[in-house]
Amino acid sequence: MPRQTTGEKNMKIQVNTDNHVTGREALSQKVESTVVSALGHLSKRVTHVEVHLSDENGDRTAGSDKRCMLEARLEGHQPIAVTDEADSIDKAIAGAAGKLKRLLDDTLNRLNGQ
Repeated sequence: MPRQTTGEKNMKIQVNTDNHVTGREALSQKVESTVVSALGHLSKRVTHVEVHLSDENGDRTAGSDKRCMLEARLEGHQPIAVTDEADSIDKAIAGAAGKLKRLLDDTLNRLNGQ
C-alpha cells in the first residue's frame, strides 16, 4: 500500500509494502527517517525515492526473507535502484539505504568529474 511523504527539502519519499509487511504507519516513518538520514545531504539532487518493502516468505520465517528495494531519481538522470535482503525489515532498510548512499555519492562524484 503506497504512502507518500515529503522528506528533506524537495525530496519526496513513497513507501510501498506487500500484504505481509505489518505496522505500515510506524514503518513508513522509520523508512522516511532512515532515507533522510542517508540521503539528506543530496536532497537538492534527489527528487524522489520510491521504497518497496516485502516479506518474501509471508508468515513463514526463513533467513533473509525481508527485502527492501530503493529507487532514487536524480534530477535530469535515469533512476538508480538498489536492493537489500535481511532477516528483518529494519536491517533490509538500513542495508539498502547504505548501498544507495554510496552509489549516489559515487555517481555524483563521477558526474562532477571528481
